[in-house]
Amino acid sequence: MSAYHIAVRALCEFTAKQGDLDLRFTPSPSAQEGIAGHAAVQAKRWRDYEAELPLKGDYGLLEVRGRADGYDPARNQLEEIKTFRGELERQPENHRLLHWAQAKVYGWLLCQERGLDGVWVALVYYDIVRQKETVIREWHDAESLHAFFDDQCQRFLAWAKREMAHREARDQALTTLRFPHPDFRDGQRPLAEAVYKAACAGRPLMIEAPTGIGKTIGTLFPQLKAMPGQKLDKIFYLAAKTPGRQLALDALKALRQDSSAPPRVVELIARDKACEHPDKACHGESCPLARGFYDRLPAAREAALDGRQLDQLTLRAVALEHGICPYYLSQELVRWADVVVGDYNYYFDLSALLYALTEANQWRVALLVDEAHNLVDRARGMYSAGLDQARFRHLRRTLPATLKRPFDSLNRAWNALYKDQTVAYETRDELPQRLLDVLQRVIAALTDEFTENPANVDSELQRVYFDLIHFGRIAELFDRHFLFDISLQPGQRHRTSTLNLRNLVPAPVLRERFEAAHTATLFSATLTPRHYYQDLLGLPENCTWLSVDSPFQADQLSVHLVSRISTRYRHRAASVAPIVQLMADHYATHPGNYLAFFSSFEYLDQVADALENAYPALPVWRQSPRMDEEARRAFLARFTEGGRGIGFAVLGGAFGEGIDLPGERLVGAFIATLGLPPLNPVNEQFEQRLQAIFGHGYDYTYLFPGLQKVIQAAGRVIRTQSDRGEVFLIDDRFRQPRIRALLPRWWHPQVER
Repeated sequence: MSAYHIAVRALCEFTAKQGDLDLRFTPSPSAQEGIAGHAAVQAKRWRDYEAELPLKGDYGLLEVRGRADGYDPARNQLEEIKTFRGELERQPENHRLLHWAQAKVYGWLLCQERGLDGVWVALVYYDIVRQKETVIREWHDAESLHAFFDDQCQRFLAWAKREMAHREARDQALTTLRFPHPDFRDGQRPLAEAVYKAACAGRPLMIEAPTGIGKTIGTLFPQLKAMPGQKLDKIFYLAAKTPGRQLALDALKALRQDSSAPPRVVELIARDKACEHPDKACHGESCPLARGFYDRLPAAREAALDGRQLDQLTLRAVALEHGICPYYLSQELVRWADVVVGDYNYYFDLSALLYALTEANQWRVALLVDEAHNLVDRARGMYSAGLDQARFRHLRRTLPATLKRPFDSLNRAWNALYKDQTVAYETRDELPQRLLDVLQRVIAALTDEFTENPANVDSELQRVYFDLIHFGRIAELFDRHFLFDISLQPGQRHRTSTLNLRNLVPAPVLRERFEAAHTATLFSATLTPRHYYQDLLGLPENCTWLSVDSPFQADQLSVHLVSRISTRYRHRAASVAPIVQLMADHYATHPGNYLAFFSSFEYLDQVADALENAYPALPVWRQSPRMDEEARRAFLARFTEGGRGIGFAVLGGAFGEGIDLPGERLVGAFIATLGLPPLNPVNEQFEQRLQAIFGHGYDYTYLFPGLQKVIQAAGRVIRTQSDRGEVFLIDDRFRQPRIRALLPRWWHPQVER
């Protein structure tokens, strides 16, 4: 039997964690702050200091390996460096025990490699705010370190054998895995073949394939088939929205049914949706599911991995049966899952769990990125930050006395930043270093306040705290791919401003995450033009591209270009009456269920009001701002087989993609907009910057994002090979050759004058 490789940190997290789940100590530093902190400590050491020292050792089937933070041969001292914020004295004891376990394992590996009789083992805690280090060290002889190492390995060995047996059985079952349907749909086979080849070649792949051909199972099946040969540890299926996760879970359920050793599947959901006690804090003195979490975790972990597919409800049942938190149980189970289904942010966010574990454990992973056209805007959001001065001023009234001075300093630095600004919106080429320095002092003061008074944390103050930390982390990334702007806000007595760090091009951050994966497949019905997505998502030049032919025929979808109407903002009022007449006339001759898409709620309401006034017998229902899940379900429930009426929705919103209304549930769509983002100072800056970087400013800012929403909305009409329907593209610009060239090839649009 081959060796089982495990990182020192992973070994100790399995064997040495005990007691309560306790998140009171403070948010951990960012990755950049951690790197800088390690470098600051290492820079103070002697010239012969050995940093990032690779070490490894064996115990039976186990090969334990990792990088010790540093070793000082002159003092014979091995160091484990930990960066932190706050007061070290408030660090939970079980955190300290874990750190000692890691340091002592490294101590033995060093003694074994160099034949040492013993070594000073030191925990070096570096306060990244105060830039001070605290060293706690102990002498350990080699014999005691060896005994400690053996004990940790022995406690893990039984689990390792179980994991190796699972991996072997899983790979054997995946080798003989069969497609769960009698045959592939049209277009599914070339899609599946491309995914398998990309996995074998270890390179990224972009697939544009029409809605309705079964992209979810068509990508999961070949990726699972590739796992044994490519020695993949994990598949991460990353979705933009909840329906995408559910489609993946349904597909995996079908793929697991006939398997003797099905892959382990875990679903990750947002913390606020998984929390059983939202009124309690995440520590044992407050939440009963945090109390003794690590003591009860082993039994819960073993019960969870009994072959069930761990979707949200199943995982919750296991967690509550063992009296522990479902959210943090799901995060622990990621280490032992074969397939993880979750939102984009679990891998692409700056503090992403899946990316961090992949890097720490050197996993070989495959990424499946569903509805990948969404990743541009989602990533921009993840790598952007904003601060509102009015919010800080309002909060000052209720601040504890210890925080008033640092908040006043921040306000003064903020005021100085825009005191000479005469226009409402302004961009700056450089970040305000003085403000950033004061911001760090405010973070330090807030950290002290929270650690001194952990039971009386104001929720709004805590949100501001995390916003400040996030702003600081984004500032560390600032370069030409970001925009820093200041918007002035008039006030009754004093003007205020908002500060924004806006990401224009997420490619540099995303590229690191794609490079960490063995292979990545991004798929969507709208990934044209290729260079737009490749440039903004950071995919390498050797990324393979596949455009799958549509299984649908042109006669299934009648596409009408209504060129007599302009939906430009200055023509909106004049467009209402002709749009109403078009919709009413077509509905009268072809009654059924329709969706009507508009560029804003204001425009939507203007047309819907006019239609209801002129044709009160025609059923109409509308999307409203900030619809909750129940209201969305009620909106979609109106689209019944044989039903009749028009549902009004905003293009690019909840009903513009990711919904499935096959057959007569939806027979057509009216799209009264080109989908272009609004003209405003921010988008004008985006256009200028993207023009300077790529030479396609207008297309990258307006045209491509707009038409992507149009095509996605039109894709709601034809969902199966038996569907038939009509789409009306309402705007005179749709007849322009360059616009028509960006529409799906299988459409045969007809111009209606």
